[in-house]
Amino acid sequence: MPTMRITDIRELETGQLHKELKEQERALMNLRFRKATLQLSDPSEIRKTRETVARIRTVIRERQITAEIKKKSNG
Repeated sequence: MPTMRITDIRELETGQLHKELKEQERALMNLRFRKATLQLSDPSEIRKTRETVARIRTVIRERQITAEIKKKSNG
């Protein structure tokens, strides 16, 4: 599974971000199960997936903060 770059993540719409976040979290869970059963060939996949999850969460939070600022400035 390729790592998503921050520019790719920022291009996604908010709905797509939430969908991708769920998919990445599911993939992370599967990687952890594979690690526990000694079927994981590349342990760095876990780190890469965690980094992707963090990037997605960061972009979601940035958008929330931006929306709150716009709401306060207009209200």
